[in-house]
Amino acid sequence: MKGIALVFMALAVITALMGMAWGIQMAASQDHTLSPAHGHLNLLGWVSCAIYAFYYHLMPRAADSGLAKLHFALVLASLVVSIPGIAMAIRGQTEALAKGGSLIIVASMLVFGLIVLRSAKQPA
Repeated sequence: MKGIALVFMALAVITALMGMAWGIQMAASQDHTLSPAHGHLNLLGWVSCAIYAFYYHLMPRAADSGLAKLHFALVLASLVVSIPGIAMAIRGQTEALAKGGSLIIVASMLVFGLIVLRSAKQPA
């Protein structure tokens, strides 16, 4: 694995470790109030990024595109904005970051969908 695939896999592992640490902290404190944010970190960070890594590993032409770099930037931004935003919304502070992060998440998936469709049209 190399290039953008490796970068996505590294992000997947980092977010998995963050999610595990957060889960341990919630269990130790017996306060699971922020479990929705924890769940989103695991799903969007660990699971989705690992899937993206495998896709780009299997589709090197897609991985070499500028759209793949844009996809990574959007995914990273969505994690940085949405996870704290969800936590803030749960705590009753503001929903703005959660809403903005959600829009970035959708944008990242739209870009990924475009990448998949473009790759399907290319010869093997």
